[in-house]
Amino acid sequence: MVIKSSKSTSLLAFRQVACHRDNRLLFSGVDYAIHSGDIVQITGANGIGKTTLLRAIIGLLHDYDGEICWRDQPLDGQGFNKGVANKRYDFTWELLFIGHLAGVKQSLTPRENLQFLANLHGAKTYNVEQIDHALAQVGLYGYEDMPGYQLSAGQNRRIALARLYVNQATIWVLDEPYTALDVQAIEKLEALFIQHAEQGGCVVFTSHQTPAIKTLRILSLSDYAGADSKRDIEDDVNENVGDHGEDVLDE
Repeated sequence: MVIKSSKSTSLLAFRQVACHRDNRLLFSGVDYAIHSGDIVQITGANGIGKTTLLRAIIGLLHDYDGEICWRDQPLDGQGFNKGVANKRYDFTWELLFIGHLAGVKQSLTPRENLQFLANLHGAKTYNVEQIDHALAQVGLYGYEDMPGYQLSAGQNRRIALARLYVNQATIWVLDEPYTALDVQAIEKLEALFIQHAEQGGCVVFTSHQTPAIKTLRILSLSDYAGADSKRDIEDDVNENVGDHGEDVLDE
């Protein structure tokens, strides 16, 4: 069940967050609040740290500066409140994360994958009707009993996204959820984002595409890029200019 927060209280908040990679400052000073009902796209140039920030949110990266808070409490007891009891355990039970890779066991069928993932998250067993409904919603009707290795990359991606139809997490954190999806599948996914937000949840995701969501909020890491990241972006631009000559300059 989605647990709503009041309008004055954020669900997820970044307080002067900075991340590094290989002694390079990716971004710093991120100060941003996400509330119930928010759909937030994290944007920025390649290599700026979008996935790194997602990893910090979900707990796969602890070496960051500042605070990431869940319901106004630090997730990792870092930054200004080092040593304070953290909310990471509680947060995990309200989190659904789908990474850039599908995270699907190729030897299992779509039905078995959904049940396995439900058990992994500590959820009660889903009945066949619930699972089949979720799979039908992502276009996998008729493929319920086929092993993952017989399905395409897009179909395996859809197995992962079917979790969104049966999971009751408050916050969805998704890395490139549109990967390998066709236009129709993307439209259904965005409608699901909106429905989840209207029920009091929130969605945080990365994508190079431009979503057709009117209520979309943007967190642009380019606004917080460190000097190292800015140099890399400038180098990429100069490289493209060198490759394409006047065509790029005329665009």
